Formats: sequence, structure tokens, C-alpha cells
Amino acid sequence: MICLDLMDMRGLRERAAISPEEAAFKLKVAHSTIRNWESGKTEPSLGVTKISDLMKLYDCSFEELLQAVIETKNKSN
Repeated sequence: MICLDLMDMRGLRERAAISPEEAAFKLKVAHSTIRNWESGKTEPSLGVTKISDLMKLYDCSFEELLQAVIETKNKSN
């Protein structure tokens, strides 16, 4: 079993030392998309290739990304 620190979407991005603007540019999404992910308004709904790009950019595993999405949604409720 993997033990993961609870981190939200913003935390993953900040851990990777990437600005929201840089993340948006590198993932070819709107800056508002990054804001919406980080606020819990929406969650990443990307194709497999883009999810892989997001994981590489944020230097995280799929499990960390999934946990971050869940943690962000929990904080927004």
C-alpha cells in the first residue's frame, strides 16, 4: 500500500515549482482551466496523453494525481 501525503491540485503544481500560467501553456489549456482544477470547480478531463503530460509536468504518479483531485474536491465542498 502506498502512503501519500494529502495534497491538492495547487499543492502538486507548487511542489513542481510551476506557475499556473506555465502549467496552462505547457498543457495547452486555458489559464482558467488550471484555476478551475485548483478551486475544485472542475477536474481534469483530459485524454490519456494529456494526463501523462500533466503527470510529467507535476512530477507525480497517477495515484498522487487522483488523490489531489479528490482532496481538492473535498476542500471545495
